[in-house]
Amino acid sequence: MKVLVVIGTRPEAIKMAPVVKELQRFDKTFQVTVCLTAQHRELLDQVIDVFQIPVTHDLNLMAPNQSILDITCNVLRGISDILDIEHPDVVLVHGDTTTSFAAALASYYKKISAGHVEAGLRTQNKYHPFPEEINRRLADPICDYHYAPTQSAQDNLLREGISESSITITGNTVIDALLEVASTPYEFKDSLLAEAGTHRRLILVTAHRRESFGESFENMCLGMRDIVDNNADVEIVYPVHPNPNVRTTANRILGSASRVHLVDPIEYVPFVHLMKKSYLVLTDSGGVQEEAPSLGKPVLVMREVTERPEAIAAGTAMLVGTSRKRIFQTVQRLLDDQNEYLKMARAVNPYGDGKASLRIAEHLTRIAGSTLS
Repeated sequence: MKVLVVIGTRPEAIKMAPVVKELQRFDKTFQVTVCLTAQHRELLDQVIDVFQIPVTHDLNLMAPNQSILDITCNVLRGISDILDIEHPDVVLVHGDTTTSFAAALASYYKKISAGHVEAGLRTQNKYHPFPEEINRRLADPICDYHYAPTQSAQDNLLREGISESSITITGNTVIDALLEVASTPYEFKDSLLAEAGTHRRLILVTAHRRESFGESFENMCLGMRDIVDNNADVEIVYPVHPNPNVRTTANRILGSASRVHLVDPIEYVPFVHLMKKSYLVLTDSGGVQEEAPSLGKPVLVMREVTERPEAIAAGTAMLVGTSRKRIFQTVQRLLDDQNEYLKMARAVNPYGDGKASLRIAEHLTRIAGSTLS
């Protein structure tokens, strides 16, 4: 079975690397080809290098100030050309990026089966997150195979009329990648990162959501500033996304704040080990909501809604929105109340056991056996 794996962004690469490696283990069953769209370039390349993902095609589509429309059209055209070259039996896409939606659509136009890894996540609000919520809602009915990370994700698919026979509950592949990296000893090359969390409680921040740009993002930054201003034993490390909407505001509000370290985006391996030594994580990201609980770290989500409600229900994560006051007060409660902190830190992570990629490979092996016999 010829499998084409399409990857566009850093999170996709992290979550698809274990899938590629697992499929490669079944080398008598699968011929695996990887295509990068490079919707993100620099951030993506870091992960490709770390996991040594073999890349056959690189569309290199990233361009300055590209719009969502640009990305969608360019991925659609680019993947269509690759499909004509490779003639795969199955195309695998991941999650909620514009790359994933457009690659699934290109596959549909060519009448090639597609599988959606991390299918079924929903917020039920089409603008939060934007454009990710609609990307995944459109990708699922296009795809033939749905790899749902949780029962809740499967329930979403069933409510939308997706056939149960097309759904496999796998757990989340990000846990596969995380456990591999976290179990490997690591020494920080950067002295600031090596020292972080040694003498003070470390809060790790990721914040870059498009729908938060403007007043909401300003309030998030002000909330972070209030945290360090009121807690001398706390420091923040914030790897700042290169998007000017993020970087300009973060530098203006946090650039002069004591014990706030604004750093360039951190490669995946040191980021995982930074999570390991953090006290808690403050984020508006998706994957971090799944990763940090596996390391026993409470996650405060700076969004109004999340497509990952399992972590909220399990108690490993909490929605704090983008209110300056609420962000500060919630973090302060976890800093002051050890019982509240431990309740979150010790809650069971609902996102899997590190074998999601194996379950995907096993499912495709069954498909290969029935379609190629």
